[in-house]
Amino acid sequence: MEAMNPAAVSISGLSFRHPGQHTDCFSNLNLDIEPGERFGLFGPNGAGKTTLMNCMTGLLAYQKGSIRIFGNEVKANRNSINRLFGFVPQDFSFYQELSPLENLAFFGAWSGLDKQQVKKRSAILLDVLGLTDVSNKQVRKFSGGMKRRVNLAIGVIHEPRIIFLDEPTVGVDIHTRQAIISYLKSLNEKGTTLVYTSHQLAEAEDLCNKVAMIDEGKILVHESLNTLLADNNGTGLEGLFISLTGKSYRDS
Repeated sequence: MEAMNPAAVSISGLSFRHPGQHTDCFSNLNLDIEPGERFGLFGPNGAGKTTLMNCMTGLLAYQKGSIRIFGNEVKANRNSINRLFGFVPQDFSFYQELSPLENLAFFGAWSGLDKQQVKKRSAILLDVLGLTDVSNKQVRKFSGGMKRRVNLAIGVIHEPRIIFLDEPTVGVDIHTRQAIISYLKSLNEKGTTLVYTSHQLAEAEDLCNKVAMIDEGKILVHESLNTLLADNNGTGLEGLFISLTGKSYRDS
């Protein structure tokens, strides 16, 4: 039974190991993300950020423990949780030969929207994300920044209660980055929970109000951004990251 006022994400005793690996990526990991948070998950390359996000969205099956999305266990409620969340992956997740409008029609229907809902939501998103003038052009001809905006539109077309964002602004110029962050903030102001990971720590300071840092499958810290920055003498997330992990970002 769903709990009263459940967490947006509740992870309890999570253990996960990739096939063929000899050690767990996570072992007995616990984490709660509250509704309405702008939550940032950070760590070095290989720390497990994307793996954890893929477990939260059901793309990877965890061996032990529990992950609940608004009270719904991910393993047991795949159909219902797919309506609750949107996922904006680092890799482009659309059909390059189709237009933005055609992609939104396909993914909107896949998300359970009817034709009128798809039409209405597509018009809104194309306008807000500056894609109306290219709505009928093949996405493969777009710049990287335009493709990022298409990726985002697909992830939010069904108006999910929570959005998982894995490097949503990687490879874009500063204007596109600011536009995407501004749009995400506007969604959050309407109640949408954001779960975000990125290497752009300055961007994260602008977007996130709660932060967890992870390394070697363990959560090193989980606190409000303001508290973390105050406790770290205002040196910013990058300084905090280095002080906690003792290293700069790894490339492998």
